[in-house]
Amino acid sequence: MKFEVKTGDISKFKCDAIVVNLFQGVAKPGGATVAVDAALGGAISGLIKTGEFKGKPGEVHVLHTLGKIPARLVAVAGLGKKEDFKADSVRNVMAEVIRSLARHNCDSAATILHGTGAGGLSAETSAEAIAEGTMLGGYKFKKHFTKKDNGHDVDNVTLLDKDASNLRAVKRGTGTGRIIAESTMLARDMVNEPGNHMTPTHMADIAKKVAEECGLDILVMDRKQMEKEAMGALLGVAQGTSQPPKFIVLTYKGNPASKDMVGFIGKGLTFDSGGISLKPQEFMSDMKGDMSGGAAVIAAIRAVAKLGLKINVTAIVPATENLPGGRALKPGDVLKASNGKTIEVVNTDAEGRLILSDALSYAVKKGFSPLIDLATLTGACHVALGDQYAGVFSNNQALADKVVKAGTEAGENLWQLPLPDEYKEMNKSDIADIKNSGGRYGGAITAALFLQEFAGVKPWLHMDIAGPFMAEKDKGVLVKGATGFGTRTLIRLAINLSK
Repeated sequence: MKFEVKTGDISKFKCDAIVVNLFQGVAKPGGATVAVDAALGGAISGLIKTGEFKGKPGEVHVLHTLGKIPARLVAVAGLGKKEDFKADSVRNVMAEVIRSLARHNCDSAATILHGTGAGGLSAETSAEAIAEGTMLGGYKFKKHFTKKDNGHDVDNVTLLDKDASNLRAVKRGTGTGRIIAESTMLARDMVNEPGNHMTPTHMADIAKKVAEECGLDILVMDRKQMEKEAMGALLGVAQGTSQPPKFIVLTYKGNPASKDMVGFIGKGLTFDSGGISLKPQEFMSDMKGDMSGGAAVIAAIRAVAKLGLKINVTAIVPATENLPGGRALKPGDVLKASNGKTIEVVNTDAEGRLILSDALSYAVKKGFSPLIDLATLTGACHVALGDQYAGVFSNNQALADKVVKAGTEAGENLWQLPLPDEYKEMNKSDIADIKNSGGRYGGAITAALFLQEFAGVKPWLHMDIAGPFMAEKDKGVLVKGATGFGTRTLIRLAINLSK
């Protein structure tokens, strides 16, 4: 998708469709929408009077101009109530707009900067949200279809502002939005790939391409190197598959003057059958996405590098499959993680925390801080918070506040859950230092408490994305399939920390 930034009057701009807006509850159009309404003989005012258009968040109404203005169509975008308006309102409505215009066979579109007047957004923030929402809303994953997709795509989008002094800020915002969207789409592509394509080796190959593209340092450990690092938990999970495991480390040094290094850690289970503790057949195909956390951290560090942020970040992905087989891990086995802790495996389907234990131990050993891990870790978190929220757990409230704030700014919903010491009892083993499952009740909490044992005293946050890693339908910036959840939160966190 190509973006252009220009000055001009949108009512006089020639393209397939122009985009204007209305807030919910307004009695008449305002701002740039007024001129378009007048040129169309009050058609937009008529929609308000008849109640056909209410301006609800994400609402889109398309009008045919019948030659009254140069554009063929006008899309009226609902911004919701002024008191509830934020940048995410722009992201989501532009995603709905771009899908609607594609259905109307549009190749080109032009839009005003939404929310820069009554909405209180800066020109840069509005432009960023427009670019991000437009690209994410138009996302498609069609790689494995043999027939050509007959669907339409909007290829050119122009951002128009009458104030020439805003152009530099609008261009900057558009560029940032594009980088964030491209990186999120990379994460989506990785998660949407079937497990026979997105193997640990292929995941490492993508990381290598990102490293080459962005000038990052990269280390990919094979099984022998992991053995030298005593990564017994990761290697234990990898026993049952013929696919070689990979331990991927990507490093960006945007602030060479600082020794601080933030650690982004993502679960990289490229397919999870549950192992010997086999999952039910229903929805097992979705477990190709059990590497969503790993995809998110690879995609996020790409954006951090592309944005040139003054911060040091390392992304770590322990990648393997979890399959049953003659050599597979068995319930009752005992593993030793690289920090020396022994783990009784009572459930081979609680494997994500095993591979993350070695990744967290590695990050602690290297002195990274703070540590943020992302994982499709527990069905319990999905049950507790549903599809729209990820659960966050942290040993450091200041870090938790920063991450939740970043999620809100990015448009990703996070909800902090407790880490009560009294629940640690549920993870106690009779034959090892800890067991890998505390049972059914409070499962998201006991899983987080397990990970905390390997984060030590470092400021650490765990994000359980088991609910929102997949979307069942198109809504706002989400498109049916992989969401890339967590990518945008990590990018926004890095932006905020770099300041």
